[in-house]
Amino acid sequence: MNLLRLKRVTDKYFDDIVKLSDTLTEYQKTCVAPNMRSLAQAYVNKKRAWPRAVFLGNKPIGFVMLALWDEDIPKEDLPAYYLWRFMIANPYQQKGYGTRALDLIKEKCKNEHIRYLYTSCEMHGEQPYQFYMKYGFVDTGRNDGEQILKLKIEV
Repeated sequence: MNLLRLKRVTDKYFDDIVKLSDTLTEYQKTCVAPNMRSLAQAYVNKKRAWPRAVFLGNKPIGFVMLALWDEDIPKEDLPAYYLWRFMIANPYQQKGYGTRALDLIKEKCKNEHIRYLYTSCEMHGEQPYQFYMKYGFVDTGRNDGEQILKLKIEV
């Protein structure tokens, strides 16, 4: 079985990571920003952003980006990370890779003694909301244009 891992985005794979956005359906494109935009945001938020390519063996199949802090996370939940971007290329969806990528993010959180992982999603369709809920996120009931979800990290 090929190993799934998160790797730093380098010049060698930059174009491949950008092109992964093109594999998404029109609906999915409304749920997540293009990887080019995410990489630009990571560049201008260097201290806050943690961008990584999702690799299956030697092939990039997705992209994730954490915000290492977010002013909107309640103080009582700190320390916490915010899953700012998360996408798996369409040909690799429904195969467990998204869940495994979240497992890797959760492991990073555990290793760094992070208490909660937050994310948000649009509510004009069932996905990605149902994916996050199935994984174990809970709906906070807050909505800042997107539904705010959080996952307790058991350390």
